[in-house]
Amino acid sequence: MRIENLRTENNTGRNRVAATVTWEDCDRPAYELYFETEEKFADSLSCDPHAFLLACAIPAQHFGEKRVRIDEEVCPEFRDGLMVAMGWLSHWYGTERPRIETKGPLVTFTDRYKKRAGFLFSGGIDSFMTLRRNRLNFPKDHPLSIKDGLLVFGLEQDIPEKFEYFKDLLDVAARELDITLIPAYTNLYLQFRQEDARNHFDFFQYKFMGASLAATAHAFSRRFGEVSISPDYDIPNFHPNGSHPLLEPNYSSVDLRIRYDGTDLSRFERTKLVVDWGLPLPYLRVCNKYTLYEQDRFNCCRCEKCVRTMLALLALGVLGESRAFPVHDVSEEMLNNISITRQPFFYKELIDPLKQCGREDLALLLEKKIQKKVAPSAILKTRIKQLDERYLNGGLRKLTSVMGRRKHN
Repeated sequence: MRIENLRTENNTGRNRVAATVTWEDCDRPAYELYFETEEKFADSLSCDPHAFLLACAIPAQHFGEKRVRIDEEVCPEFRDGLMVAMGWLSHWYGTERPRIETKGPLVTFTDRYKKRAGFLFSGGIDSFMTLRRNRLNFPKDHPLSIKDGLLVFGLEQDIPEKFEYFKDLLDVAARELDITLIPAYTNLYLQFRQEDARNHFDFFQYKFMGASLAATAHAFSRRFGEVSISPDYDIPNFHPNGSHPLLEPNYSSVDLRIRYDGTDLSRFERTKLVVDWGLPLPYLRVCNKYTLYEQDRFNCCRCEKCVRTMLALLALGVLGESRAFPVHDVSEEMLNNISITRQPFFYKELIDPLKQCGREDLALLLEKKIQKKVAPSAILKTRIKQLDERYLNGGLRKLTSVMGRRKHN
């Protein structure tokens, strides 16, 4: 793979940095990789080779490229960290690391403590937790006190008008929380999203998630010296995954530190931290069913993530106070309509709080669901994926996908 022609452009009112990406060992078309932002943040956007290299290296490894070549100087710390992260992905999934070829080591750099601290701002429990912890730990005049939230289009969401609805909501939240919301638009994952959807988004979930967020942060390295990314899991429940404490910190450079924040807190502990703060409650957005988004309505109250969050808010006594959820109670029917078997640990910690708040009915139902449908652990499931990739070249996954389509038809 070659990354060439790094450049800065203007794209219909947005500023863009872009590069041409050409595959060498895969029969895939070349494409123009870009990062964009609004004109008022143009000075923050950088044609940073680390952004393009990180955005390409993990797809190159996934699809079997032998090398990734970029004719730019690259920070030795970043290059070494990237090789370590790809080593973990190789260990987990059996994919060979490509060679990283650069013009040479970067020998000039800026003091990252003289720049701003930011975080990836999704509007979910985890990202609000990151901001709250930062507020509790760092005085406002500290260089690591978060000043900006980076909201990314092109990863989870790919419908521009739905994204703009949500951006408007978080812009209001940002003003109340005394941060600046910076929208970022990129196609680093859109190139693979359609085919990844046919494979249950395994590439993004298990390999590319953290790298895609960190790459976008590097595209704003003129502005940021540190960017925090919130974890999905906590220490007892981590397993091989695309966002992991063994990955994101390795995507740092001498100019930009990637911080992975909150691994010591469970999901319920994070929710309580946000609830005790109070300010984010009207702006919570946990639902991934973004095709259903409407102006000022971003949680369907039916999907697994919505119901799980509503259970936690109910146990904490604030579900009825959150305008983010138009439904102010959780019924047994709602709980029966979701599957909890993929991540039962999220629900086990809710049982006692639900009992304490007088909802023994939901607590007992959770206990029954956990006992009745104990799915293979996430670690075992991931291990099967590893063996499939390493020894069967994804054959088991492809066979399952074909059988699923035949059953559907």
